[in-house]
Amino acid sequence: QVQLVESGGGLVQAGGSLRLSCAASGRTFVNYAIGWFRQAPGKEREFVVAISWSGSSTYYVDSVKGRFTISRDNAKKTVYLQMNSLKPEDTAVYYCAAIRSGDYSDSYYYTQGGYWGQGTQVTVSS
Repeated sequence: QVQLVESGGGLVQAGGSLRLSCAASGRTFVNYAIGWFRQAPGKEREFVVAISWSGSSTYYVDSVKGRFTISRDNAKKTVYLQMNSLKPEDTAVYYCAAIRSGDYSDSYYYTQGGYWGQGTQVTVSS
């Protein structure tokens, strides 16, 4: 089992940057793929980015490609989401989730059997 805590959210102007962190507890962090989801008010939860167990493979939804970068430091049991060129439409609560099996780039596995953090608010002003 793994417990996740997100941090790094805040208020930023359009065009600015934020780095979110997803810190995990437990000794088997390396066995988990990590995904980031976001949910804006009145909208469905969106699968944004993900990184494989080894960190060698990543997934990005089209709307964030070229702006967001996901990475992981297994020694620190932390996954990072670097968000650049932020837009007002990026405003949402961002959640990280972990899975031990399944396709890391498929949101289904996170929603059906993943471990989730409590979320961190990102607000981008225009």
